[in-house]
Amino acid sequence: MSVAWRREPASPSFTEECVSTVMSRMALVLCFALVSTVALGQSYPYKPIRLVVPFPPGGAVDAIGRIIGQKLGETWGQNVVIDNRGGAAGAIGSELVARSVPDGYTLLVGSTSTISINPALNTKLAYSPQRDFVPVSLVGFVPHILLVNASVPASNIKDFIAFAKAQSKPVTFASVGTGSPHHLAGEIFKRMAGVEMVHVPYTGSGPALIGLMSGQVQFLSLDLPAALPQLGSGKVKALGMASARRDPLLPDVPTVAESGLPQFEISGWYGIFAPARTPKDIVAKLSAEIGRQLALPDTRASLAKIGVNVLGGTAEEFAAYIKQEDAKWSKAIKDSGTHLE
Repeated sequence: MSVAWRREPASPSFTEECVSTVMSRMALVLCFALVSTVALGQSYPYKPIRLVVPFPPGGAVDAIGRIIGQKLGETWGQNVVIDNRGGAAGAIGSELVARSVPDGYTLLVGSTSTISINPALNTKLAYSPQRDFVPVSLVGFVPHILLVNASVPASNIKDFIAFAKAQSKPVTFASVGTGSPHHLAGEIFKRMAGVEMVHVPYTGSGPALIGLMSGQVQFLSLDLPAALPQLGSGKVKALGMASARRDPLLPDVPTVAESGLPQFEISGWYGIFAPARTPKDIVAKLSAEIGRQLALPDTRASLAKIGVNVLGGTAEEFAAYIKQEDAKWSKAIKDSGTHLE
């Protein structure tokens, strides 16, 4: 009798099982890595960008943000959403961006007020410009214009100084918030002119203008873009440009220096910032694209219409510019004796 032997399939060894398990897990890891690489490899930007304007609608910061946002959106085919977050002289919106994910999808329209003045004025500020932001691109600067309510019997700086000195009580001046360039402009003006004025802070350019036009306050130093729409309303009068030379948009308005205060010059700068630790390649791409847009005639024309003197430049040049401005405004704050109320 013959016996037929049947060979049973060999059972995998322990080593073979381990290799199989490891290979399966490696395949899974590679799969996830591939998915992540595809996601991260999408060309920036691949989703909408939020551009935070830390002031209410109607001012220079808002106007500049909308022009830059529109241009970026048109070029990149992504929505650039303007998010107005006013309050605390721009500190609320600035802090929001400082605490945002540093991925290039939340940006700040920064300004003299939020970057150079607030830190010098408020030691308890919830954000640090040097620690929490990275400069992307300087857009430009805007001169201030000195305005009065139409009922004030003055059509130039000398007349206004004489009017203020003749009053039995101090005249009132508005600002877009305590510690803003508009506030400091009023403090510097009253010191240089030798007049008494009382500060009345508002929460933005729009509310400050309403206060001036309604007669709640008598005087306001305002950035030119915010003032332009109201100059023909008959409710405000322009006394002088707080710049080194007359502005092409208002050639008939003399400078404050021409009117007897030769050292008085106030302007505000504006630029785009990203949260600290935003990848360098994203910052570089943003900086290059904004710089390209600022060099285009139509962009420059749009900004010029609202009184912006375009500067542009690299992110590194912007960082150097900020250091100069920080020193200038720190000195202005110290000299004027301005403090938070």
